[in-house]
Amino acid sequence: MVTTKSQDAIALLKEDHRKVEDLFEQFEKAKGDGRKQKLALEICTELTIHTVLEEEIFYPALEGKIDEDLLKESFVEHDAAKVMIAEIEAGEPSDEFYDAKVKVLSEEIEHHVEEEEKPKEGLFAQARAADVDLDALGEQMAMRKEQLQSEIKSGGLPAPETTTLEEVEV
Repeated sequence: MVTTKSQDAIALLKEDHRKVEDLFEQFEKAKGDGRKQKLALEICTELTIHTVLEEEIFYPALEGKIDEDLLKESFVEHDAAKVMIAEIEAGEPSDEFYDAKVKVLSEEIEHHVEEEEKPKEGLFAQARAADVDLDALGEQMAMRKEQLQSEIKSGGLPAPETTTLEEVEV
């Protein structure tokens, strides 16, 4: 899927947010394990690509230009989502906690999106106010997104790499 219109970084990320929100809604209404699993894996794919774009390109461009605590919180929220994504991807709809995991992921993402899109003080508002070339970032992110989509298509979802979590013995 080639994007012909150029978007600034925030428009691209907001588009991802709306797409994932729609997929979560579809999942909630879905009947049948096959449909649920297809939607859950699509959600996991979209979120995996989105987090890579933010962590590789968007967040580093904001380092030192926006509230550092907000940026740190975003990384921690991503890591929590990555753990849940790995759980969902490894499971199947017949598993006892499958739907609950998708629901919790949905709630985590909803909170994360609110933090990013909050008027005036959210991450996106701070990024717009900072001295950041959002058009150039958007272009870079669109190219990386296409690359990630084709990598995932050919090789599946990569194992999640967390930034903020220590290995824990359970």
